[in-house]
Amino acid sequence: MVSSAPFLLPEGFRFGVATSGFQVEGGYNGPGEPRNNWYQWEKSGRVEPSGVALDFWNRYEEQLDRAVEAGCDAFRLSVEWARCEPQPGDLDEDAFDRYAEILEGCHRRGLQPLVTLHHFTHPEWLGVDFWLRPEAPKLFVLWVRAAVVRLGGLCRHWVTVNEPNVYAINSYLTGTFPPGRRLARRDAMRALDQLLAGHVLAYGEIHSLQPEAVVATNLFAYSAYHLDRLAVDLLLARRYGVSREDLPRWLAGRRTAYEAALPKMGVGERLLRRIIGAALPLEQALPRAVEEIFGSPHECTLDVTQIDYYDPVVSNHVRLPGHRTAGGRNWLPTRMLWDDRPDPDGLIAYSQLHHEQGLPLWVLENGLCSRVRNGRFYLRSDGWDRLRYLRANLAAVVRAIDAGIPVGSYYHWTLADSYEWGSYEPRFGLYRIERKGGDIGWGSLDALGGDASSLYRRIIQGLRAGDRSVLEASPV
Repeated sequence: MVSSAPFLLPEGFRFGVATSGFQVEGGYNGPGEPRNNWYQWEKSGRVEPSGVALDFWNRYEEQLDRAVEAGCDAFRLSVEWARCEPQPGDLDEDAFDRYAEILEGCHRRGLQPLVTLHHFTHPEWLGVDFWLRPEAPKLFVLWVRAAVVRLGGLCRHWVTVNEPNVYAINSYLTGTFPPGRRLARRDAMRALDQLLAGHVLAYGEIHSLQPEAVVATNLFAYSAYHLDRLAVDLLLARRYGVSREDLPRWLAGRRTAYEAALPKMGVGERLLRRIIGAALPLEQALPRAVEEIFGSPHECTLDVTQIDYYDPVVSNHVRLPGHRTAGGRNWLPTRMLWDDRPDPDGLIAYSQLHHEQGLPLWVLENGLCSRVRNGRFYLRSDGWDRLRYLRANLAAVVRAIDAGIPVGSYYHWTLADSYEWGSYEPRFGLYRIERKGGDIGWGSLDALGGDASSLYRRIIQGLRAGDRSVLEASPV
């Protein structure tokens, strides 16, 4: 049950939806179109082509309207490097102008824009192993400067790099992102190191151009310290007065406190944490990032802390091949997105773990996946639907605020069913999308048959009015 006591949102709290350019814009990797690091995989047939996606590039007005209809006053998007610099040094001013129009469209509707500058994608001409190259962080900063110089007048909230931990893991450990290597531990750690260094340099560049900017990087919440909180602690170390020499000892203490605060886990989870920890000794952790952090003129290179919360328990993502899933059996040793376990209480726990004194916390992604295959919409095996998920997770946000955690925003992933990194089978949207050939049909319901957008709007309106009862399920 949700408390009946009146509820007061923190001043300036924002409700939004999160998107990314490659997943919604359309117009990548086809003939005559800008190419990104997924080009070869699409061309070879290894993944489903992204195609027109949601055609946001051409139909952004109506899609921003739908965000407003869902009650939002914030909108997260990405500005795509591959579109704006399709060839080395060839900046496409028309593309920048289009992004400026989109940002202006956000402002006209009262949507505060939050712009991501690298959401898993970069120009194909940089190569699939771009983030292993020693010059990658500095090349990234040149891109950041180009974007902020042109768009800074319309945006002051920036995400430098989206989920650097997921990018490194999926590219070099699980092989689900290009270049598709598996168990390449050293490459994964090097990529994470370079991405974090890129963030630090980008933070400084943005603040030199826009001192009032709010800049951060969002991490996917994981129960393994080395895959999540380690990166954040490195970015915060100087804020706590930690010297470079004392860094390994301080990180060891932070790791111990982090793992002690997590819910008790089984043998499999403890074993995975131990393996992951042994693969990255803290005294050798992310040396390029450490170099940039301690060389930065900024004591702290995070203006807010951000989490993307789905299912953080690492062992939950490992399953025996042949296990049941929505629509049949999964013969991979990993769990599918539509089998992620909802855990709203965990959102409170991880918000507490990621909250830092003096910094707001933003929930930058949170959403439930279902499956659509060959036009057939499947229910989730655990019986959860998006309506229950929205109520439960927003109730968790309310309880976190009640507990004194300075949560400043909540972004639902995502507005509508979009391209989910190689496939249209996973569906996360408030709005259902039906695809027939090149046609995109927007439904009023979501892929599980619920009116998720209307519920999101009612919850937002209710919480803004101090009414917690909107988090309760209506009686049947």
